[in-house]
Amino acid sequence: MKVLVIQHAEIEHPGIFRKFLEEDGHQWFPILINQGEKLPEIDNFDGLWVMGGPMDTWEEEKYSWLVNEKEYIHNAVVKKGVPYLGLCLGHQLLAEALGAKCGPSKKSEVGVLDVKLTDEGARGVILDGFPDTFKCLQWHGAEVKKLPEGCKVLAYSELCQVQAMSWGLRAHSFQFHVEVEDNTVRDWLSLDEYSLALKRAKGDNGAKFLEEECKKEMPNFNKLAERLYINWLQTSSKV
Repeated sequence: MKVLVIQHAEIEHPGIFRKFLEEDGHQWFPILINQGEKLPEIDNFDGLWVMGGPMDTWEEEKYSWLVNEKEYIHNAVVKKGVPYLGLCLGHQLLAEALGAKCGPSKKSEVGVLDVKLTDEGARGVILDGFPDTFKCLQWHGAEVKKLPEGCKVLAYSELCQVQAMSWGLRAHSFQFHVEVEDNTVRDWLSLDEYSLALKRAKGDNGAKFLEEECKKEMPNFNKLAERLYINWLQTSSKV
């Protein structure tokens, strides 16, 4: 399998999913769209993953490539039926590519927080094996405001009603993070937008606190990430 991975920051990559892909002999090809790298023909790939990033979906004047990226996602998912996995910004971009809108959250979610499955999520394939309530890393101040037509909500949290969604059988996206590795928090803090968001949410000692929280939950994060990866492979199988 060849997976195209769109990144919006060099340090915000597939995380532990890289290990799973490489162990299974799958290839992944990162495109740093924020650095001007061109999006290749999607027909040459078996899957499309879109990662997070410090920008917002509506900042098209500042990041003009967002317009093209949304069109690219729409073409891949709707017209070509390419299996899709979106994380954080990649979750929001899928929503907008499908005709919905995102906007600022009433309150940011930053930290290790609870997410709950909906009945649809509990019955479906992509979150099979997840407990009804699970902890994951959150680091966002924007959210899907209106569900795209034809989408199903798979998970929610106290502050965000669309934590996970699916469109059709092969497009899935998640506001939360389970791809976390030991150095994820430290790496992401190098981005000013993330550092400021963490300081606002957790105070001056937020970085230390969040690293400790993630270290404590890391074994569980890794289990959930592997389960999600396996489930995505299953949903991406050609029928």
